[in-house]
Amino acid sequence: MTAFKLKELESDSQPGYVLAEQVNHRLRRAHQRASAIFLDTIGDAQLTPTQWAALVTLASDGPLSQNQLGRLTYMDPATTQGVILRLVERNLVERHPDPQDRRRTSVQLTRSGQTLVSALASNAAAAHARTLEPLSVEERETFLRLLSRLM
Repeated sequence: MTAFKLKELESDSQPGYVLAEQVNHRLRRAHQRASAIFLDTIGDAQLTPTQWAALVTLASDGPLSQNQLGRLTYMDPATTQGVILRLVERNLVERHPDPQDRRRTSVQLTRSGQTLVSALASNAAAAHARTLEPLSVEERETFLRLLSRLM
């Protein structure tokens, strides 16, 4: 695939493939920008957007199995496990055998985790606002609505 050139993709009826115009490329760049803003704004240098998603989900939904947490935050099982391990190391969540099914692990926020979510929620909201700042209010609503249709 590396041997053929962009010119070879062009025809009279079809323009060439331009990476900068592709949805996957634009979404990846937008994600990089949003993540950088989050990391700059959240106020905890060790906290990633994925870890924040897990913490906020546990704060709103209460104790969950690892599988439920992964499904609700759209993480694959390996990522979910890694996120939980890092949060356990920081004493932000704890794991216990699920009382209804000992084969499952239940995850819940610790008191430190609850305190952190409460303390940083306004920073997360500020990161959201900063990410959407270049758009008008109407554009923000449209953008978020269109993104939800793609998910």
